[in-house]
Amino acid sequence: MQSLSLKLVPGLNNLRSSAWPSQRERGRRIMAVSSSDHSSPSERDGAGAGDDGIVGREGDKAAASFLSRSQTYSLLKQQMAVAAKFEDYKEAARIRDSLKSFEEEEPVLRLRRLMRKAIDEERFEGIRVQVRSVYIEGRSQPSKGQYFFAYRIRITNTSQRPVQLLRRHWIITDANGKTENIWGVGVIGEQPVILPKTGFEYSSACPLSTPSGRMEGDFEMKHVDRVGSSTFNVAIAPFSLSIIGDDTDEPL
Repeated sequence: MQSLSLKLVPGLNNLRSSAWPSQRERGRRIMAVSSSDHSSPSERDGAGAGDDGIVGREGDKAAASFLSRSQTYSLLKQQMAVAAKFEDYKEAARIRDSLKSFEEEEPVLRLRRLMRKAIDEERFEGIRVQVRSVYIEGRSQPSKGQYFFAYRIRITNTSQRPVQLLRRHWIITDANGKTENIWGVGVIGEQPVILPKTGFEYSSACPLSTPSGRMEGDFEMKHVDRVGSSTFNVAIAPFSLSIIGDDTDEPL
């Protein structure tokens, strides 16, 4: 394993106290600026500008602050990718935790995270698919370019009709962009029938030649309560295969 020394953003360990002030602290800062500005309207960005000058300057500061945080967030993502590439897994995991702190504190990033989670659990014809993946270190040999991942899938039928899973299709992409398509009948040798308001879970595995990658695909299903029902496809949103774990916080 190669060792990688990264120069992180100053104050990274104090994200909550320095990177993003609390709502109360931001309020105090704005009030302080407003109360300390006793200049005449003509001195504030032109004659007759009134409070528009203060609002404008505060808007500029907010925009600059958001841009700075966005750049820091992008830099951290790059650093995590570099750490994973050089197999500095401890550093990569630490940076990943910092990224999660960013996402929780920054409203835009938090919304993006929630939207991604909603997509990952997207419903098709009343079918919900959830996935968790995990790196299996005991079955991997990084020195030989062999990385082994397991994943668990839960399929929930939230509709009022029973469905049957007929076929699966996976698109597997490694960190080098190499893509492989896999088609098969059912899952783990079964074509399960999932009754209304119930679910079906199964586990499987995927080997990769890189320390990270992703999977996505779809399940072909049909309703079994009516003869001649047409089939439909349930999309499986992309999910990560990574030595530092996936980015899903909640269990299935």
